[in-house]
Amino acid sequence: MSTQVTYHAKGVALTDTGAEKVREFLASQGLDEETAGLRVGVRGGGCSGFQYQLAFDEQRDGDAIFVHSGLRLLVDNQSLPYVDGSTIDYVDSLQGAGFQVNNPNVVAACGCGSSFRVAEDEEVSAV
Repeated sequence: MSTQVTYHAKGVALTDTGAEKVREFLASQGLDEETAGLRVGVRGGGCSGFQYQLAFDEQRDGDAIFVHSGLRLLVDNQSLPYVDGSTIDYVDSLQGAGFQVNNPNVVAACGCGSSFRVAEDEEVSAV
């Protein structure tokens, strides 16, 4: 018999600067804020195990959708447990400019800042 775990998401949020940049990028790509947004996902890879995937995309079936500052944050169900509770910011510093994910689920990150690891004993199934 299969056990199903119901996952109650905290969500994903944007800082004011992050929201401003998302709005700029959506407009520059001709995407409609009503159906498109910032896709936040993870994939295996990098020195620490996972890497973030951020892209401007249209909503898909099965996406968890979080609206923040009037903008959509789109997260697929497999990525949700890894990014849940995160805040997306846009940082412009001497090291460069780009989106930065402040993720409370990370237990280790690589020195370059592009990959991360989460607690391995927290296996969660998103429904």
